[in-house]
Amino acid sequence: MAFYGWRPYVPVAERRRKALREMEKRQKQGQAVSPVSIEGRTIATTFWGKAWCENVERYSDYENRLPRGRSYVCNGLVVDLQITPGKIQALVSGSHLYKVALKVAPVAKAQWKSICNDCGGAIDSLVELLQGRLSKGVMERICRQKQGLFPSPAEIQLSCSCPDWADMCKHVAAALYGIGARLDRQPELLFRLRGVDELELLASAGKAAPLSKQAPAAGKRLGGEDLSAMFGLDMAQSATADAGVAGRKPAKKKRAEKAAAAPKGKAKPKKKTASTQRGKLSAGAPKSLRPAKE
Repeated sequence: MAFYGWRPYVPVAERRRKALREMEKRQKQGQAVSPVSIEGRTIATTFWGKAWCENVERYSDYENRLPRGRSYVCNGLVVDLQITPGKIQALVSGSHLYKVALKVAPVAKAQWKSICNDCGGAIDSLVELLQGRLSKGVMERICRQKQGLFPSPAEIQLSCSCPDWADMCKHVAAALYGIGARLDRQPELLFRLRGVDELELLASAGKAAPLSKQAPAAGKRLGGEDLSAMFGLDMAQSATADAGVAGRKPAKKKRAEKAAAAPKGKAKPKKKTASTQRGKLSAGAPKSLRPAKE
């Protein structure tokens, strides 16, 4: 017997059949349907999915309604779940098919900048980030309550078409858990939802790289003009003069080197001149060929 103001109870098997029929109907109409499918009783298995669910469960605002939501999502009653920047829309099968609409505030710019600065240098690649292969410090910073990447209750507006007076009804709870399951496969949707770019975490990592691995910035290199101004030298003239001096040796230095190379104890032979050569030729020639005395 149904009580006033409440829908009659519908068994889980019947609700599941309704969910399947609704999905088939929408697909035939050409609508994109993205149901939440969970194997077994574990909603999320990866870092991002589990972190989302744990964030929802840590707030007392939600704790009373969450168990029914877990049951709904594990039984495949979330017919459709769409995650877009700042919005979550879901269809949840209950006694009827209910529409869930959630609005999630974007991460504040100062808060996101703080996250990027704190995590800079600790994330090596986008694959590592999306797979959740992060250090303990990075995980704790991203999951920090009210200061991390996951929204607090004050940052989420809840709405459902069911007659339940509570903002956090079981259909909304099912949608929230469905997000955790979806992040297992598409963790990048969390960044889209919060209005931030995950690549900025990698950009911060590049800025925080060790100085020994970084080339000097173009604006910090000293050129010739900078050195001239610093030391008061004309670098262009000095460079030309140094090149000329390096290209030749002084004459005195060459003579000194030749003198040092000559054997000691022997007089250096005198250089023969043209007059000496003519004298020798005259002394050794026949009288007829000797030059006449003047």
